This record gives sequence, structure tokens and C-alpha cells, in this order.
Amino acid sequence: MAKASLSFIEALSGTDGPAPDRADKMMLYGRFVGAWDGTVTRYGANGERFDSSAEVHFGWALEGRAIQDVWIVPSRLGRTPGEPDRMFGTTLRIYDPQHDCWDITFVDPVRQTHDRMIGRQAGPDIIQEYRKADGAICQWCFFEITANSFHWVSRESIDERQTWRLTGEFYLRRRTQA
Repeated sequence: MAKASLSFIEALSGTDGPAPDRADKMMLYGRFVGAWDGTVTRYGANGERFDSSAEVHFGWALEGRAIQDVWIVPSRLGRTPGEPDRMFGTTLRIYDPQHDCWDITFVDPVRQTHDRMIGRQAGPDIIQEYRKADGAICQWCFFEITANSFHWVSRESIDERQTWRLTGEFYLRRRTQA
């Protein structure tokens, strides 16, 4: 028997790749596994704008049956001394083979947010969608995906997808080893 490990991190990840019974589908998000650096812009309802550095980390979770990530703003490497967290959240993405979609939960204790959504591939992009309590439809979209970069957009519609208001965007590049 292999050396037993009781650490939380090893139990959470437990693997360095997808579960064999769903490996092809897991690569929709599995291609993001690794560390990413970049910038984020948040857009307020009144036109205000907030720019910051950002870092994102994706990893295999739950024996390769899920993808988990952490979104950090400002980046721990790019923040000024004493600058507080503006976002420190995590997403758990689990593929649902019965419905050929992804069940996704995001939580951010810094901003006190908890969003549950469905994700699907849409051509070369990924669209995640949920409805807010006020009825607005929110989408989190991965666009312009390459092996080393992607553009992540959040937007919302109050008229059933007729028009969209941009609420935030990340421009991320894969972190290279020093």
C-alpha cells in the first residue's frame, strides 16, 4: 500500500489529471489548470471603474472529478503594502454527464457573494449563466482562449438577453516558471 496521506490539500486534489471516466469533458476547464496573472477591471452601474492586478489558480479536485480555482484581487505579487483583498474567492466546477453541462458554485467571503450557475461550451467560448434574485441574467464568459491566455467577462441583462451591461473583465496570461 502506498504511503497514506492525511493532509487536506492532498485529499482535495488527489490527482494531477482528470478522472478517466470523463477525461475528455473535463478538459473544457482542465486546460486552465495552472497559475495565471493579469489585470481586472470592474464596472459599476454608475460608470465608475476599478482597475487592479489579479491572479488566478486552477487545479484538479476531488480525484479529477472537479476543477477548483481561486481568484485573488489584487494579486499577492502585485499589491502595495497594506492593500486589502478586494476578492479572494473560489469556484468549484463539476461536470454533469446526464445533462452534458457543468454545475458551478462560486463563493467569495471578501465580497460576501455566493453564485450558483450552469456552464457550457459555446463554440470556442465557455458561457456560465445564472439568474440573480432581482431577475437579472448574469453570464461569466471565457473568450479568446489560447494555451497561454484568456479574456474573462462578466455581464448582466435585465431584458432577457436583448442587451448586456459589462460588469467586469479579466485579461489573464499563464504564469511562466522563473
